[in-house]
Amino acid sequence: MARAKSDARFHRPQDQAEAVRLYRVAAEQNHADAQFNLAICFHQGEGVPQDRAEAARLLRLAAEQKHAAAQCNLAICYERGEGVPQDWAEAVRLYRLAAEQKHADAQCNLGICYFQGEGVPQDQAEAVRLYRLAAEQKHADAQCNLGFCYYKGEGVPQDWAEAVRLYRLAAEQKHADAQCNLGICYERGEGVPQDWAEAVRLYRLDAEQKHADAQCSLGICYERGEGVPQDQAEAVRLYRLAAEQKHADAQCNVGICYYKGEGVPQDRAEAVRLYRLAAEQKDADAQFRLGACYRWGEGVPENWAEAVRLYRLAAEQKHADAQCILGFCYEWGEGVPQDWAEARG
Repeated sequence: MARAKSDARFHRPQDQAEAVRLYRVAAEQNHADAQFNLAICFHQGEGVPQDRAEAARLLRLAAEQKHAAAQCNLAICYERGEGVPQDWAEAVRLYRLAAEQKHADAQCNLGICYFQGEGVPQDQAEAVRLYRLAAEQKHADAQCNLGFCYYKGEGVPQDWAEAVRLYRLAAEQKHADAQCNLGICYERGEGVPQDWAEAVRLYRLDAEQKHADAQCSLGICYERGEGVPQDQAEAVRLYRLAAEQKHADAQCNVGICYYKGEGVPQDRAEAVRLYRLAAEQKDADAQFRLGACYRWGEGVPENWAEAVRLYRLAAEQKHADAQCILGFCYEWGEGVPQDWAEARG
């Protein structure tokens, strides 16, 4: 499940150079909207060379006039360290000022800070309260985030039906994470009757927006023939699209396809390359599979010590197969000194 964060934006004319000129004239007269809009131009490099420091300066001028969108966007600058030193406490302060003005982006972003414990002590109940305020304003990110809380039971009692309701509201606004999350609910039958065809429909909508989670999930559907006719080549195509966005599960899955020669010609070296990319992102299954390649010398020279190292990384993430094989290595002294106590532990 994913959560998102959005920036507030004012509509800007198509003629950016002329827009900048007019914004500048008004900004020099302390017009808060103009200061905000000019700041966005500098932040994005639209009509002027990109200058994040100047953007932050202009946002501050507008924020000091209690301009809620400027407060929110200046908070984003402090959160990301764009044009100012990163400062989570200042980001939270500014989000709070804007949230008190019922600014939905700020309410949602402040909720994320509370959910993750960034700039404030972690408080999932407060995160839920803030998400709800923004969701009541039809804020799609907040609807999705609040749905996630209900799905997981974080800050509220677990309620899959309510999660589905909220995901659906956000999905109706074409919110990519919500579409994918709603697809997962239909796939698993959580909060709704299981419906593979509807799951596939939602994944496809999302995949067309280049959403990596959805591309990977849709790839799995094609690989298994769930909700669509089985099509290994289409599965590989979708995995590859997600893998190109550095999606660890997709990298591992397309690696498996190369390892087995399913949907692509068998290529153990390419499988190793893809497993490694996913393993570097701490994907436990990729660590396990890369370890197996080192253990048997498939796609790489045999290296028991490296195999054990990778098995251990996966085992630390409670990967059952890795734990089993690591125990075997200790039992027989393969890649490590023989240690019966460790094998049985």
